[in-house]
Amino acid sequence: MTDTTPGFDTLQIHAGARPDPATGARQTPIYQSTAYVFRDADHAAALFNLQEVGYIYSRLTNPTVAALQERMATLEGGAGAVCCASGHGAQIMALFPLMGPGLNIVSSNRLYGGTVTQFSQTIKRFGWSAKFVDTDDLDAVEAAIDDNTRALFCETIANPGGYITDLDALAAIADRHGIPLIVDNTTATPYLCRPIEHGATLVVHSLTKYLTGNGTVTGGCIIDSGKFNWSNGKFPSMSEPEPAYHGLKFHETFGPLAFTFHAIAIGLRDLGMTLNPQAAHYTLMGIETLSLRMERHCANAVKVAEWLEKDPRVAYVTYAGLPSSPYYPRMARICPKGASSLFTFSLKAGYEACVKLIDSVELLSHVANLGDTRSLIIHSASTTHRQLTEAQQIAAGAAPDVVRVSIGLENPEDIIADLDQAMTKAGA
Repeated sequence: MTDTTPGFDTLQIHAGARPDPATGARQTPIYQSTAYVFRDADHAAALFNLQEVGYIYSRLTNPTVAALQERMATLEGGAGAVCCASGHGAQIMALFPLMGPGLNIVSSNRLYGGTVTQFSQTIKRFGWSAKFVDTDDLDAVEAAIDDNTRALFCETIANPGGYITDLDALAAIADRHGIPLIVDNTTATPYLCRPIEHGATLVVHSLTKYLTGNGTVTGGCIIDSGKFNWSNGKFPSMSEPEPAYHGLKFHETFGPLAFTFHAIAIGLRDLGMTLNPQAAHYTLMGIETLSLRMERHCANAVKVAEWLEKDPRVAYVTYAGLPSSPYYPRMARICPKGASSLFTFSLKAGYEACVKLIDSVELLSHVANLGDTRSLIIHSASTTHRQLTEAQQIAAGAAPDVVRVSIGLENPEDIIADLDQAMTKAGA
């Protein structure tokens, strides 16, 4: 290779992947092994003391998963990455070293419904709490942060509404308060946006969606920017002596890779949210075509959204790739290659028409997923956001009269035709 940095299309194929040293296999093998033989007792001791990097046990490290971690860190422009069993697992693992009883996070209120539930209900069992704010209201974000706040959390492109977040503005607020900005980049992918370039400290992904791209894998990933000062007095897990490793201080010892090592040595060790090597292999193969797929996803989404916006049965469309969207100017700065393919539209005929529409589609699949090659549809208020109050649903962009679509790679004319016939049957 030359001294110039390879382009995204090259990196999505080659980063983290090398011919197998044992066989010469060009595709990354699936290392379906639980444990790894140590060279000798000293080698084993060095690995367990974090004095040497290597493979011990696949709950912690695995060669196939390691290849995926290197690829994700490279594509996001991070110092390191840790993969785990799901996107929800990635969120908990991202918070785990930062939090403690009585501490809180400030989070966008425009989130995937399962994340709202995780933050508003489940993390209470750890003694943590979340404050939900409209991240377009920067004064409200600033006001919500207090002495016990340990992170600011948002999605690059919010699920389900497709709203684009002003990452630069949130990063500036987080910096002023000495806390990390954690960005869920699932809907955008690193092809459309690299949040670290906009000031994010940690980036989380559900590998389940666009990165794998074919609806076969459940997985998550955390990318560490390597740029945060964990020794600012707020994060003792990162800066103070760790009893389990003879007083080792993660930030002092590992510097830019402090969070990455902590997430493996303690997060995966004790939480056990391990990504299996076969899932990592599928995701590696999916990422090889990420840029090609995202270009088609975005192009199809624009065509479908434009058609919906003109249809008299539709009240509004939330796609940020439409010039009519209030987020269209922000797209040029945050996601210049496109606004992904996830958005919602509202039917003038209301809730019952939405339900009938869902039951009438033929090409689109009614599933609780997004980012597939296939076009997907769901009524969020009665499914993914069902646990929320109506006020929370509206705030999240999942009002009762709203349908969410994830536009796939089919011919856009066929997607439009299916939505048209389904709306006709629904009497929308």
